[in-house]
Parts: sequence; structure tokens; C-alpha cells
Amino acid sequence: MMDNDPQQIGLDWFRAAVPYVAAHRDRTVVIAIAGEAALDPEFPTLLRDIAQLRALGSRVVLVHGARPQIEARLRERGLEPRYAEGLRVTDADALEAVCDAVGRLRVQIEGLLTRTLGGPGPGKAGARLRVASGNFVIARPMGVRKGIDFQYTGEVRRVDASGILRQLDDGQIVLLSPLGYSPTGEVFNLSGEDVATQVAAAIRADKLVFLTEAGPLRDPAQHTLAQLTVPAAERLLAGGQELPQELASHLRSAVEVCTVHDLRVHLVDRHVDGGLLIELFSRRGVGTLVSREPLERLRGATLDDVGGILDLIQPLENEGILVRRTREHLELEIDCFQVLDADGLIIGTAGLYTFPETGAAEIVCLALHPDYRGGGRGDQLLEHMEALALKRGHRQVFVLTTRTAQWFQERGYHPGSVNDLPTSRQALYNQARNSRIFVKQLA
Repeated sequence: MMDNDPQQIGLDWFRAAVPYVAAHRDRTVVIAIAGEAALDPEFPTLLRDIAQLRALGSRVVLVHGARPQIEARLRERGLEPRYAEGLRVTDADALEAVCDAVGRLRVQIEGLLTRTLGGPGPGKAGARLRVASGNFVIARPMGVRKGIDFQYTGEVRRVDASGILRQLDDGQIVLLSPLGYSPTGEVFNLSGEDVATQVAAAIRADKLVFLTEAGPLRDPAQHTLAQLTVPAAERLLAGGQELPQELASHLRSAVEVCTVHDLRVHLVDRHVDGGLLIELFSRRGVGTLVSREPLERLRGATLDDVGGILDLIQPLENEGILVRRTREHLELEIDCFQVLDADGLIIGTAGLYTFPETGAAEIVCLALHPDYRGGGRGDQLLEHMEALALKRGHRQVFVLTTRTAQWFQERGYHPGSVNDLPTSRQALYNQARNSRIFVKQLA
């Protein structure tokens, strides 16, 4: 096939997406969209993407706003919108317009999702994916602030998390509107952003996605910011860079929910075709990920990581770069391995075999996912394994390699011989592979 063959391009994209699909299976994702999205002719396509996320095994809560729809209903009634502190002041007449607009939009979304989800659902032959709405959000009035009575404008008081989780457990997409109900039956107009944030926290979602109307979050050089830790997001909010009001609000919500509940928040430009799927199922994404900790972390491997490690090392084994290891072999030696974890995807690994009788340790199986090579990750893994050897009392490390001799030499390793290996390791040296030996003394 030609390199630019559409079929091959699609196949390559699918293969690259498979690990991300697996990582998001059974994960709970709360998605927030503004009412403006429903005015776009491509709105059915967006809902199809959200439906496909559910079809791929994610548990989905969709929260919609309704600001332009409410404005339209108010105009039809000859009512003037009132705002204070960036919030709508909702009197009794305005509340009728709010309920009308929200109700119509919810029905529209349910209809489009029902049409979109007409195929069989995952795991059950002939089953249909369904949409569940309900009074899952308990609200309270905002009351009087700075002398302004907000009347029927409210805020989230409590979320019926168990009710939402039951619907998700039943395989349904949960659709939530910007309305809340008091225990006495009053209806309150809420912020869709507040609903999405509070629901994500209450059900302990894995991800919260804001599909933004104001475009991507950019740095001063106008490059899209791919990742932000909470401290970096706080600095951005406190700095001199002027942010669109919507993005600043979403970023503040992200900081709050990441700090308190340690979930991941994505800000994705709603206008990018397929942006939601690209963000979640590709390495580079198209939006900004906000998290409490850096996305990538080095940690000890567990049995759950064996499949991810095999995916990394088998291509290198097939090329003869690494010694072949079976699943059973890895499972028995899993305590010797470390992994570089990027949001649940294993993108790097290395092992450490120790020889206490000589005070030496062998670094083995250092491998990185092809999409993550570069950026210093190999050095990070190597330095981590050296530090781990030193922590365990080993003053010397060695490696055996057939292809990466120069890379190790550039990092302070010196050529050695079989005689430099511990006696027990000499007995296992494979003369047929003719691996080169490199040794490094640790401080």
C-alpha cells in the first residue's frame, strides 16, 4: 500500500488508539457542553462521538448548558435578561422560560442520542444503549448577594451519586440538565459547569471534559497547552495573561476539583471535528489536560502491568534487540520491574536484577513506546534504575546490549567483558547473541 493510502492511515490510527480504548474501558467520564453546541449544524456528529465513547466501554455522564436557548425563550416572552456577578437573575417569569428552554433542549438531545445509539450495545447481543435523565441534582437558592436577590438562580447542594451510578451500572448514558430541585419541590436554574463539576466529584469520575466554545487554552506564544498541573494552572490564572471568561472559569473549576478529588480534567475545543475522541484516544490529543500530579509517573510494576509490558517489549524481541520473555516469566519477576505510567498507559519499562554476592546489579529490558521516545524519558528510566540500585546497596550496574552501545557510553558506561559479570550471570551469558557488556560505577 502507498504511505498516504486512506485505508492504511485509518488502520494505523486504529492500532495506535487500541491501548487508549483499553485504558478508558469502564472509566467514568463526565462531559460538559454549552448550549451553543446545540445550535451548530454538526451537533448530531458531536453526540455521535459521545455515543461512540459509551459504545467503546466508557461510562458516560453528559451535562448540557442552555444559555442561548434560554435567551431565545425570554425574547419570545418579551422579557429582558438580567445578570449580576456573571450569573443570571431568575425571577418567576424567567424561570418559566428556563424550564421551557431546558426541557426542549433535553428532549432534542435525548432524541438525537436515541437515533445515534440505534445499534446494539457493548457486551449484550441485541441490547440498546439508553439515555437516563432524572432529578439527580438537589439544589439550594443562591439567595441575596451584594444586595442582589437571585431568586430562582441556585447552586448545587447535593448530588444523588448512588442514583447516577445505578444508571451507569445499567449501561445507560446519564443526561443532566442545568436544573436542580429543592427537597420542598422548588426548581432552580443552575450553572451547567457547576452541575458537571459537582457531579464528577460526587460520583468520583475518572475524567471531567469541558467542550469549550472559546477555543483551546494557549500559552503566550499561542501554542495549545497540552498539560497543566494544578500549580501551573494556578500560576496561569494569577498571571498577567488575559484568558477568555469561559476558559478561565473552566480552569478554576479544574483546579478545585483536581485539588480536592484528584481526577483528570480536559479542556477541549468543541469546534474541532472529533476533538473528544482525539483527545481521549490519541497520544497528542488536541486539548489541555489538568491534573494534580504530572501525567507521567514512574512506579513499581504490578501483575496488572504485565500485558502493557509485553506490548512494549515484544516488538523489540521480534527484532532481536531484547531477550524473549514469556508472560509467565514476567509474572514471576514482576517485582524486579518498574514502569513509566502515562494516565494508565504503560509507555516505558525497565528491570533490575541484583547480585548481592558482588554488590552489582543488572539493568534489563529498558524499553519505551515508540510514540514516547525522545523528551528524555529514556534517561529518566535509566537514572531511576541506577538510583534504585544504589538505594539497595549496589555500587555497580551493568547492561548487555546488541544495538544501543553508544547510547549507554554517552551516559557513563564503559566497555566490559564476560569476566566482569557476577559468576552466576556469566553462566547465563548467551554466546550466540554476542551482546556487548557495559559497566558503570555508581557514586
